[in-house]
Amino acid sequence: MNERGMRTRLLWAVLAGAAAELAGLGLIAAAAWLITRAAQQPELAALSVAIVGVRAFATSRGVFRYAERLTGHDVALRAQAGTRGRLYRALIPPRPAAQGGADLLSRMVDDTDAVQDLLVRCLLPAAAALITGVAAVVIGLTVLPAAALVLLAGLAVAGVVLPSATAAAARRWSARIAPARAAMAERVADLVHGSADLAAYGAQDRALGRALDADAGLAALERRQARVHASALAFGVLVQGLTVAAIVLLAQNSGAGSVGTAVLALTALVSFEPVLPLAAAGERFAGISAALKRLKEVGGTPPSVTEPAEPAPKPQAPLTVEVTDLVVRHTPGARPAVDGVGLTLTPGRRVALVGPSGAGKSTVLAALMRLVQPESGRVTVNGVALERLDSADARELMTGLTQDPYIFQTTLRDNLRLAGPDAGEEELERAVRAARLDRWVARTGWDAQLGEDGRTVSGGQLQRLALARALLYDPPVLLLDEPAEALDEETADALMADLLDVTHGRTTLLVTHRLRGLEQVDEIIVLEHGRVVQRGHHDDLVTADGYYRDLWESEVLTRR
Repeated sequence: MNERGMRTRLLWAVLAGAAAELAGLGLIAAAAWLITRAAQQPELAALSVAIVGVRAFATSRGVFRYAERLTGHDVALRAQAGTRGRLYRALIPPRPAAQGGADLLSRMVDDTDAVQDLLVRCLLPAAAALITGVAAVVIGLTVLPAAALVLLAGLAVAGVVLPSATAAAARRWSARIAPARAAMAERVADLVHGSADLAAYGAQDRALGRALDADAGLAALERRQARVHASALAFGVLVQGLTVAAIVLLAQNSGAGSVGTAVLALTALVSFEPVLPLAAAGERFAGISAALKRLKEVGGTPPSVTEPAEPAPKPQAPLTVEVTDLVVRHTPGARPAVDGVGLTLTPGRRVALVGPSGAGKSTVLAALMRLVQPESGRVTVNGVALERLDSADARELMTGLTQDPYIFQTTLRDNLRLAGPDAGEEELERAVRAARLDRWVARTGWDAQLGEDGRTVSGGQLQRLALARALLYDPPVLLLDEPAEALDEETADALMADLLDVTHGRTTLLVTHRLRGLEQVDEIIVLEHGRVVQRGHHDDLVTADGYYRDLWESEVLTRR
């Protein structure tokens, strides 16, 4: 629904809510007049209008209340869904991890609920209270102007001063409660996801103690906030009682009569009904404001890469990728993760990146997939600068097995079809066979449910499943980041041999610590501290002094 439609529905909700409150006010005023006037035993005709009015107000109040609930919650839920949709879209572009997973989940669930509360618990009640208060004061002016002034003062205290005070108090508590709630979520997430490691090292009691401390701190803050709420409610009822008492005394002293006194007293009493919840609304508004600010922070975090204003057309395969003097720095002022790296991937060419952990190998792949923004240097695809391509187009051309693959909580088949939604059984079987996962698939079945983040599979199975997904996607340039990670020696060797077979004639950039089989690739580039320290063919590098020969000799020794 567009913004204009949302505003129209919101207006109808406000009008329905105000009509319901006015009907309630009219019901009490008419009933008070009817009862007190009937006590004087007039002719029945003198009461007929009031009788009809009471019936009309009683019926219409229920109708208008239903309409207000229907339209109000409809617009609130639509606004909440729209906020979640915008938040999901904001999370799609890769961004620096400013929040932890549990904190981000809390923002996506609890903070988006604040949008619904903003409309249902703040805006609609405030509008209804304002209209009802004005109507009550008008009734008072027609009966006794002095009483109307007293009522106006009481409504101002209960509907303006008190909510402002509770909002100010709640704002102070909300600034402390939100981080405490996020910390509590992080502790619980640690207990759930890290239970095996905590038990293995006997650290579960310490972790549980930290979670209980976080819970106790959060509970203490929430109790203090609850005291503010209770005090505000009590003070509002006190203001209501004093205002009604003052109006009754004023009406009696002014000679308003029993009918006028009853109408003024009950009208004043009922006019506070929509006003008293505003104290809680003011308190809730402070929390909502903090929640909306946190949501804005998520969307306000700049993406890791800058998208071009006018993206260039996506190059067509076969592709030639050239990297020249690439420099990537994760943190301003820090040492470059990649410093002056250059390489060329022509169609069918296979290049391996080798080096110690932290040498910048994965960062090179991230730069090619437009997951990080290079500080300087140039990357071109068929002569087109990579930064001129839309990130989604760049990842369609160059992608594959990432450093930390994610397994979704669904079936094995659906996890694979993430890379090929229309893939048939034959294509799926070919992918798992190439990843040496076919025996496991035969045992578990295609419809086996995999746990969240692959917790129900071993590290090696997770890695091979991610590799099968990459092979199924079949991009023009295949990027593979440590495909044999977490596998035993025999399986890793067999997998690498199969992988080098499968990628024959396919443009591939391979990141690996394993050197066996690399004699089949066209070029090996050795990185240390982000710089290229060696490059060439396997046969040349094993005869030259340097990191590659040292690693090769170490690998040969471990196999004896």
